[in-house]
Amino acid sequence: MFTPLKPITPRTSQMISRTPFFYGWIIVIAGTFGLIMTGPGQTYAVSIFIEHFIHDLGLSRTLVSGLYGIGTLAGSFALPLIGREIDRRGSRTTAVAIALLFGLACVFMGFIQNGLMLLAGFVAIRMLGQGGLGLVSQNVINQWWVARRGLIMGVSGLGVSLLGIGVLPGLINWLVTLYGWRLSYMLLGGVLLLAMAPLAWLFFRDRPELYGLHPDGRQMAIDEAELVVAEENWTLAEARRTAMFWIMSGSLALIAMLITGLYFHMVSIFADNGLAANAAAAVYAPIALATAASTLAGGLLLDRVPARVMLSTALFLLAFSLWFAQHLSSVTAATLYGAALGGTSGLFHVVGMVVWARYYGRKHLGSITGVTATVVIIGSALGPLPLGAARDWLGSYNQALTLLAVFPLLLGGATLFTPKPQK
Repeated sequence: MFTPLKPITPRTSQMISRTPFFYGWIIVIAGTFGLIMTGPGQTYAVSIFIEHFIHDLGLSRTLVSGLYGIGTLAGSFALPLIGREIDRRGSRTTAVAIALLFGLACVFMGFIQNGLMLLAGFVAIRMLGQGGLGLVSQNVINQWWVARRGLIMGVSGLGVSLLGIGVLPGLINWLVTLYGWRLSYMLLGGVLLLAMAPLAWLFFRDRPELYGLHPDGRQMAIDEAELVVAEENWTLAEARRTAMFWIMSGSLALIAMLITGLYFHMVSIFADNGLAANAAAAVYAPIALATAASTLAGGLLLDRVPARVMLSTALFLLAFSLWFAQHLSSVTAATLYGAALGGTSGLFHVVGMVVWARYYGRKHLGSITGVTATVVIIGSALGPLPLGAARDWLGSYNQALTLLAVFPLLLGGATLFTPKPQK
């Protein structure tokens, strides 16, 4: 059953009217840049600073892990509100506000002196970076693309993988070497304030129907007074009553949890296997390449293969990564580990970006993804603590890694048999 979006009178925009091609491509570029700029609040970037937090602030690994988890968890509770604001005020206004606040939060990270300030910083960068900016950037792309959503999100994910995961950790490591970790975080905040916020104001626009355009750039018959797009749209309440909503949310949350834990303790896991910290930073290159390849391939396949199959594949690959993390005896093994972890990350990201709009429509997308993002981020909040505690209490990550590998195997099997939601 398809329900139409509310009839609207098309707006005018000089930016859109002066673009000689479909403006959705500008949205892809701007939204992808927004996703890249979530980096200072993402675990793959924060992991570069973890050892500095531990040694310079005199905190234990377990405490830093716990603070990171609490900060991530606390920050996630704002996402349903942010999602509703996206539906109410639009992606453009919301993105500008988030970018400004996120930039200030990164500047604040350069001034932390104790555990309490670190907790406040974690709450802010996780809520505004991984959460808010990622949510609005992902949603604005989903609004402009429907038929080719999988391909477009694959292309966007390719850019995020190469420039975000591939380049940013190395760039941060270089900045920390030159200027120290405090000034490095403040410089990242400056980029958000001076680049991301203006870019969002200039280029972000809400769904194309508001401007007399059709998603994907296709031609359509337009009534001069009204513009309606037929699409199956679910409210948040309706979506929450489907099995797919919870299976997908739980699977994505588990992947986020375990990937976050592995990224967070990357340097320490490598050290326990006899590999230097530079090897941990270098392994982000194969992670980025594998993430890029799996994101692009996953995006192409998502237009043809059920999302649950792709998500099950990611879960099984994650189980293998957890086992392999105990056997990093050489740089070659570390590279293969990075490739497996990157493959998991790529499938995780592209499925998470596409599945909600595909199954539940665009009309209430902000509200729906605000809740699902909260579930996923709660999962990521739980990731660092069990591994950090296992390392402090048992002297090794191996027991925890072996036990945790069982869960993606079980959930991967369950995901395969979950049917597509039907109204």
